[in-house]
Amino acid sequence: MKQLVFGHKNPDTDAIVAAKAYSYLLNQLGADTEAVALGEPNDETKFVLDHFSEPYPRVIAKASDEVSQVVLVDHNEHQQSVADIEDVAVSHVIDHHRIANFSTASPLYYRAEPVGCCSTIIFKEFTEHEVEVPAKLAGLMLSAIISDTLLFKSPTTTDDDIAIGKKLAEIAGVSYEEYGLEMLKAGTNLATKTAEELVTSDAKSFEMGGKTVRVDQVNTVDLSEVFAREEELRAAIAAQNSDNGYDLFLLMVTNILDSNTRLLAIGDGQDFVEKAFGKKLTDDKVDLPGVVSRKKQVVPPLEKAFA
Repeated sequence: MKQLVFGHKNPDTDAIVAAKAYSYLLNQLGADTEAVALGEPNDETKFVLDHFSEPYPRVIAKASDEVSQVVLVDHNEHQQSVADIEDVAVSHVIDHHRIANFSTASPLYYRAEPVGCCSTIIFKEFTEHEVEVPAKLAGLMLSAIISDTLLFKSPTTTDDDIAIGKKLAEIAGVSYEEYGLEMLKAGTNLATKTAEELVTSDAKSFEMGGKTVRVDQVNTVDLSEVFAREEELRAAIAAQNSDNGYDLFLLMVTNILDSNTRLLAIGDGQDFVEKAFGKKLTDDKVDLPGVVSRKKQVVPPLEKAFA
């Protein structure tokens, strides 16, 4: 029985690479799977795939018209998954995020670990099943770890991420420092993107205190370059809130060179943002030094504030 393997909507590098890596592993173990994506790769991911001469994944909008079972990687929350997730059975989940809004009618294989990257967990599965990681795939998985941990600088980074990342670099035959910086910079070319693309490229929805909170993150090497377009960004966010029913939209603009974030908060609930970070918003913005992780440094304090 064929299964589709995919990461979350608005896929980042780990979502696409984890799908490819886990699909490869499952197929080596006798399954029949295909890695697909729930959106087009972003600039960083395109750089990665092109660098290792790896084809872009097929993008799907629905799964139930092709298969009856699916495999989820790098996510579990239904609002982040394929539109018809309720119409298919989930057979496997490999994830490194919180577990929320997730249930199944039948038993499944579920593996979640508090590490910085889903591909770190998948490498462990390769090792446990004694399946060799090909050099190209090692390069892709290294790229996912670099992306999710911001080259091991994110507070989500664990010793496992670092050790496995270095091992993958050896297999791929690349310098993780030189390649990693080049890769991260490739994802910060924002001038050609529309404001709508910037506020939707890496956005995820969260339910907090009865409100829908949308959090998008944009990486850059120059905060001023992004905020020179603030009026465009505000208009794009307002449209997103109106069109999709988001109560609060947070845009994280993160400088990957100094690991600082400027947060733009538009919508209902700004008082909760101030409570979460212990700072006043000025013109809907607040600077958050040392904050680079949505998963560990932004969502948890927000959830506590909304509780």
